[in-house]
Amino acid sequence: MSASAADDVFDWAARDPGRAMFSREADGRWLPVTAGEFAGRVAAVAAGLIAAGIRAGDRVGLMSSASLDWAVCDFAIWAAGAVTVPVYETSSAEQARWVLSDSGAVAVFAENAQRAAVIRQAQVPGVEAVWVLEAGALDCLARSGAQVSAEEVVKRRRSVTPAMPATIVYTSGTTGRAKGCVLSHGNLAAAVRAVTSAPGISERVLTPGCSVLLFLPLSHILARVVALCVIHAGRRTGYLADLGRLPAALAAFRPTILLAVPRVFEKLAAAAREQADLAGHRRLFAAAEAAAVTWSQAERRAGPLVRLRHAVFGRLVYVRLRAAVGGEVAWAVSGGAPLSGRLGHFFRGAGIPILEGWGLTETAGPVTFNLPGAERIGSVGLPLPGYAVRIAPDGEILVAGPGVFQGHWGDPQATRDAFDGRWFRTGDLGRVDDDGFVYITGRKKELIITATGQNIAPAALEDAVRQHWLIDQCVLTGDQRPYIGALVTLDPGAFARWKQRQGKSASATISDLCDDPDLQSAVQDAIDHANSAVSRAESIKRFRILPAAFTVGAELTPTHKVRRHYVLATYASDIDTLYT
Repeated sequence: MSASAADDVFDWAARDPGRAMFSREADGRWLPVTAGEFAGRVAAVAAGLIAAGIRAGDRVGLMSSASLDWAVCDFAIWAAGAVTVPVYETSSAEQARWVLSDSGAVAVFAENAQRAAVIRQAQVPGVEAVWVLEAGALDCLARSGAQVSAEEVVKRRRSVTPAMPATIVYTSGTTGRAKGCVLSHGNLAAAVRAVTSAPGISERVLTPGCSVLLFLPLSHILARVVALCVIHAGRRTGYLADLGRLPAALAAFRPTILLAVPRVFEKLAAAAREQADLAGHRRLFAAAEAAAVTWSQAERRAGPLVRLRHAVFGRLVYVRLRAAVGGEVAWAVSGGAPLSGRLGHFFRGAGIPILEGWGLTETAGPVTFNLPGAERIGSVGLPLPGYAVRIAPDGEILVAGPGVFQGHWGDPQATRDAFDGRWFRTGDLGRVDDDGFVYITGRKKELIITATGQNIAPAALEDAVRQHWLIDQCVLTGDQRPYIGALVTLDPGAFARWKQRQGKSASATISDLCDDPDLQSAVQDAIDHANSAVSRAESIKRFRILPAAFTVGAELTPTHKVRRHYVLATYASDIDTLYT
């Protein structure tokens, strides 16, 4: 990448304007968008921004779900020398007000009338324009920008230096109020360079003909940096806004790379288990799952019997799982939260190897990565080129490298607190093995210390509970309490199917059946399975089924991570019942 994060688009347009670098959906079909077409659209919108009075360094908000228009806006803002401020599309007016006012945004792109209404309700004094994408805002900007010369757009873009801010990304707020992380053009370039230059990535993952369908929020750094890496490599990217259409979109688009957070992989595995159960093949699937895990754990040392069982289940079971994600996925990438080791082994054994990485908004995305041929499932991989990792005496992971952010926007004290000299304090707890692989064991602020002094990182046990097809979310409790408890929510679709199979009334709600012995027994099965992997002191003693699923914007962040502080405060009375 060059000085500006927007340069890759224009470089490809100059080198190979007819290269199909993007896809847009039309009536269920995915049509190619060439490098030349995309760069032309970006330049036209950038000219419109300049004509609208956007100056170099101005902050421009962007509130939309993943789409080709989102990418056009992001690159056009950069090409105009301005700074993108993503706003999660699920944000409330209060959340949008904080992000836009704190960043000093002067204008906002809104996906549709609904998002625009949220922004207007936020009543941010500095926002002078709200451009609605669904209402043709990009066409209007392109027309108004006709008065701006192409040379002026090029001049704006080339005036950008690596040290200049490219974006201010507000953290998802799992432990408190969101802070603005200032990422420079140089930070983004370093992140892309680290990934694409890592051994095996260009040779085995970002190969000619590869493609990725992005459905995670582009407001989150994970999907955004992956998109930049794919664009840098000149490969094909598609965008999907409606997660409800994901199965059909995967079948039509047929990506070779699947990017998802662990919860998506958990859902895929749980759905496969449930389908097998409904078809009367519970034992067959359990055997296939065990065979996949055994084969993956054995790696190249698998004996003849293990290989035979794996091959048989490949034709009977694994092929269906691969078909569910389009049938062409050669590599999956997981980030945003730790992936359970067993799940990683299952997918690799089923023919979908997951390359797990780790990073934060403050590091412009990935710091470590499991690379093709250098994977260690259960870890988040080795440090990428240019990055260094060390473990502080209290177990916190510290990071140094070219992607580490400039600091928190308008908060010098928070910036100072984030660093120990040149080392960034990540807030994650972990360890590094003798070969340099990094393992995440929890979040420093999420550590549960029971009344008996037991220190417990909740993530692994919560992940184990969520493996059950009926469970949606699990949050451990027990800080300064005598034992570990759990708040559990159910998957609404799975609950409906459970009622049918158990002969319960179709109109009965979760609230109606919270104390139903059959439902309690089903959840207890999930708890017992999770407890089998930990000591008695760490095991869940009691649980409570909550009456409704968690929602994004309340209990969940946009990437479906639990906002633990919010949950613990909101459900305080439910937690108290676990200890009475």
